[in-house]
Amino acid sequence: MRTLLLGVLASAAVTASAEQQAGTHELVGQIGSRAALMTLHATRNPDASWQLAGEYLLLPTLQRRFLEGESSPEIGVTTLREGATAILFGRSPTGELRGVWQGGVFRGTRFAPGGQERERFELSETFPSLEDYSGAVRCDARTGNTAAQLTYAIEAGKVHSFEWRSQAGGHACRVAGLVQQPMQGGIRLASGGCQVTLRQVGESLRVAAQSCGEQCGAAAEPEPLLVDRRGHCELLRPQAR
Repeated sequence: MRTLLLGVLASAAVTASAEQQAGTHELVGQIGSRAALMTLHATRNPDASWQLAGEYLLLPTLQRRFLEGESSPEIGVTTLREGATAILFGRSPTGELRGVWQGGVFRGTRFAPGGQERERFELSETFPSLEDYSGAVRCDARTGNTAAQLTYAIEAGKVHSFEWRSQAGGHACRVAGLVQQPMQGGIRLASGGCQVTLRQVGESLRVAAQSCGEQCGAAAEPEPLLVDRRGHCELLRPQAR
């Protein structure tokens, strides 16, 4: 019986440890009362723990904070130091996130630099379904020398038309003729290696392109957009504040 129990515990530990994987993880949820989008890059340490680095955005203000820290194997106890710049070493932190990241959910408490409890947070790698989403959007966004025009028609999660034009530094791009593919927690359109995803973050949709350099050239690949409930869009250019 004791041998069997030890085997079950060992198997559970391996399963828990395997839940998290190396690579990039996106999480959406709340930090305090504010909607947040978090991106974490995970690499495995020799002791089976995880080294983490990334950032989160508070929506809709696009306030940005950078993160680095570690997550334990098996139970996923996670501590992330937070700062206003990508290089945290030697700089004053803006806070610390302490919690447990397990089963695709990261929940815990954000602390001030002095250790005072600030707010609770909960973020998940499972994004809301868009299978019931309907919308007809035609919007423009511009920041500096970067501009975008987005047009789409979606009914009950089915894309009827989609076109995304962008300009950056004199380079122009048009992403169109994509085919919808199955996706949980969002909408995916693809053609060749080019892929566009729509995902709900807070009260908005984030529209992001990946590997569309062949169509647009690396310098002109569209920057992510946020589309609000009224169909207005803005470039997702986060600001450190």
